[in-house]
Amino acid sequence: MTDDPGMPAVRRLDLPPVWLAAFIVLAWVQARLLPLGLSLRSGVVDLLGGLLVGGGIVLMALAITEFRRHHTTINPHKTPVALITSGIYKRSRNPIYLADTLILAGLILRFDAVLSLPLVPIFVWVIERRFVLPEETRLRRIFRKEFHRYETKVRRWL
Repeated sequence: MTDDPGMPAVRRLDLPPVWLAAFIVLAWVQARLLPLGLSLRSGVVDLLGGLLVGGGIVLMALAITEFRRHHTTINPHKTPVALITSGIYKRSRNPIYLADTLILAGLILRFDAVLSLPLVPIFVWVIERRFVLPEETRLRRIFRKEFHRYETKVRRWL
């Protein structure tokens, strides 16, 4: 994909937050319409769900701060002007996607959407194929040695 502002609307909607919202809606609908009497509801599970959502929000805020500090795009379809290797990016090459995953898992627990738990690895698979791999290819092409050094030091997810 390019930075073309004339990109079709469907392509402009192909963004991680849209995918996350779709998966969240699926989990919510499953919890409301198809619970099948399955439940994990407890104070501990609610607390865990809240901690996952909160941790995801904090992680996302840390990552976005680094994007702003480096004055580069957060849009995965646009060409970055800097390779971010500082802050939270010292621990994970994809902290925003990791944050999205934590938020999804936490909301699934909060919704008590037991049947939706498999959506978490499916979400990771979709995000990796749609965004992570193409972004890494772009970063390799643009930042060559610098990205190679970075990817050998820092894991993709955790």
